[in-house]
Amino acid sequence: MPPPNPPPQPRGRAKASPAARSSPSPAGAGGRRAASAPERSASADNAQAGRGGGHPNLPTLADLRAFLRASPGRRVSKTDIARHFGLTTDQRPALRDLLRQLKDSGQAAPVGRRGLAAPDRLPEMTVVEIVGTDADGDAIARPVQWDKALGPPPAVFMAPERRGHPALAPGERVLARLRHIGGTKYEGRTFKRLASADRPARILGVFEEGRIIPTDRRSRAEWFVPPEHRGEAKPGDIVLAEPLPQHRPMGARPAAVVEVLGRMGEPRSVSLVCIHAHGIPDIFPAEAVQEAERARAVTKRGREDLTAVPLVTIDGEDARDFDDAVFAEPHEGGWRVLVAIADVAHYVKPGSALDREAWARGNSVYFPDRVVPMLPEALSNGWCSLRPNENRGCLFVEMLFDRSGTKTGHRFGRGLMRSWARLTYEKVQAAHDESRDLEDLPEGHLINLYGAFRALLAARERRGTLDLDVPERRVVLDPHGKVLEVVPRSRLDSHRLIEEFMVAANVAAAEELEKRRAPCMYRVHDRPSDEKLEGLRQFLQQFGIKLAPRDRIHPRDFSHVLEIVKDRPEARMVNEAVLRGQSQAAYSPDNIGHFGLALAKYAHFTSPIRRYADLLVHRALTNSLPDEEAARFPDTAEHITQTERRAAMAERDAVDRYLAAFMATREGELFEARISGVTRFGLFVTVESNGASGIVPLATLPDDRWQLDETGHGMTGRSTGLSFALGQPVEVQLVSATPRTGGMVFRLMQGDPRAGQRRPALRGGARPAGKPRGRPLSRRR
Repeated sequence: MPPPNPPPQPRGRAKASPAARSSPSPAGAGGRRAASAPERSASADNAQAGRGGGHPNLPTLADLRAFLRASPGRRVSKTDIARHFGLTTDQRPALRDLLRQLKDSGQAAPVGRRGLAAPDRLPEMTVVEIVGTDADGDAIARPVQWDKALGPPPAVFMAPERRGHPALAPGERVLARLRHIGGTKYEGRTFKRLASADRPARILGVFEEGRIIPTDRRSRAEWFVPPEHRGEAKPGDIVLAEPLPQHRPMGARPAAVVEVLGRMGEPRSVSLVCIHAHGIPDIFPAEAVQEAERARAVTKRGREDLTAVPLVTIDGEDARDFDDAVFAEPHEGGWRVLVAIADVAHYVKPGSALDREAWARGNSVYFPDRVVPMLPEALSNGWCSLRPNENRGCLFVEMLFDRSGTKTGHRFGRGLMRSWARLTYEKVQAAHDESRDLEDLPEGHLINLYGAFRALLAARERRGTLDLDVPERRVVLDPHGKVLEVVPRSRLDSHRLIEEFMVAANVAAAEELEKRRAPCMYRVHDRPSDEKLEGLRQFLQQFGIKLAPRDRIHPRDFSHVLEIVKDRPEARMVNEAVLRGQSQAAYSPDNIGHFGLALAKYAHFTSPIRRYADLLVHRALTNSLPDEEAARFPDTAEHITQTERRAAMAERDAVDRYLAAFMATREGELFEARISGVTRFGLFVTVESNGASGIVPLATLPDDRWQLDETGHGMTGRSTGLSFALGQPVEVQLVSATPRTGGMVFRLMQGDPRAGQRRPALRGGARPAGKPRGRPLSRRR
């Protein structure tokens, strides 16, 4: 029998049998969960209540655990233990039994052939898996073997790969040499890259004249493809390849093309690269597709008829799925709000092929030119999409609020609804601003929606939530897939209206499940760590802004900071710094509240069509959550948290590559920018007009001995006295933009574009290239 919940394996585009392509089920094999680590520990300690088996000098299990914890990160042998406790040769068999109990109960981690280490301290050498990158582009990893009962796994910050070696990619596993750097953090250096028969190390790149140029900007090494291993690859093709075992004495390492994915520069090529670079599953198994295509409309049986209620969907113009509808009306001096969500749980049954694939994907992934859905199209754009004038099954929550926005009651139910209209944010906002009703909707419909919204907004402001102003970038494409422009996404009151309705519904879902004492997959957000808060505090000091101590920090303290800089030039930089200073939100069966929203209870309920967490909440609310699925909530929470972060990285990567394609036509132009990062190898700058970000290499700055300050927020030249700081306005020239990798290189022209005579700005904030104003910083002395 397979393990109850094996991790899903990344799949390529190569065709495989349905059975071979099925992702492991989140339901998994039947049976009871194994005892937790604390339970196993208690049993072991009870068995060793005395000095164990007639050996009065033997240490207890507690003694052994204490000894291991006193040797953090160090390999401890049986000889070390025997010497420390003064044991004789006759006592070795009894000690061996004790150590076996420690290992079996997860209280000691095996290291090498005969060594041990404390499980909450990683050994000096261990296998880690790359899960993402930090702000400098360096890989972040987590140990493959980790006892979840000990809490979240430690973070391993991998040192950059040696020159000529490809960068570590998400999903790759390496044997790493670790150094403990404090808390749950480690520095790691690659000792050996690992590959297995079921997951060989793969190379994603563009085939050019017998070589593969990687699409990862951090990888500078090219690969040589022998003629017999090129397959049907042609110059300009995006290919997947695998390293060949033989090594050439000089030059690039050899590789074999295993699949041609498409052509670089063609429409959809950018998202294609991102899908494969981040291991996003994009092909549904045949049995999952068949299950979706067998779906049919729901009936009224067991459902409340809501078809007469004028529920409407409000989404962006480019929205691809519609899974939430809203309605509001006055009620006893306050408001009655109805939020109806597509009844995905009716179609996706626990343990089904659809369920297994939805669990493996974790969420939908959205790119400028396509969406990789969590569910097949027959559901995501069909029976689970709340199309106007079509009956759909839904799970709804009816909420009552007083005039101040305080919720006075709620109830959940299964219903049959019929969306009255598919509205857009822009259309709704324009009608509201012009004080007019929309066609085909009852009189006062929009007035009621905005009235309820203002009440909920007042309650939000009283809570003191964190409201960041970090504009999201929107890539506008023409019908041929060419980038027309990259602009900030508008932020309208209509957006906030839907957000407030959805937050209220999510809170009600968490409260309802707690009231029923049912399992809940919470959306949690911890307060900032001491390290992040201290870094943010030092950053804000340069603007004369003080931050409250961590033990008294509240979201409204951050909102106060943002209000201070609202109309100042550094507002955008401070918003981004505050965002980076927060902990990452996650999923968990254990509730710690949501710091950013200032909420004690919060769970995702409103998007089961695109988030697996919401589907679990729907099952819990409809009493269709199997016990074995609830028992695996901790593993599922960790998995879907990782798939969410994988999706966010892929979506960000795609926008960066599209932006690089847009900027590639403007090489040589000058732009107003701000320093957004200071590193040991140069400055990162962000263009004010469109958010394009790239590096100013250290080698292009004046020849000097540059020193980073203690906070990492600035650098100063010893000889020249020049200094550069995070948030500083600068004028830069675009040297190169590479759509293949999304990378951009800039040259610093001067430190303050606002000084002296201003020249007319070109489109996007660019200036004509030519003689720069002020002292050029683009040449070495």
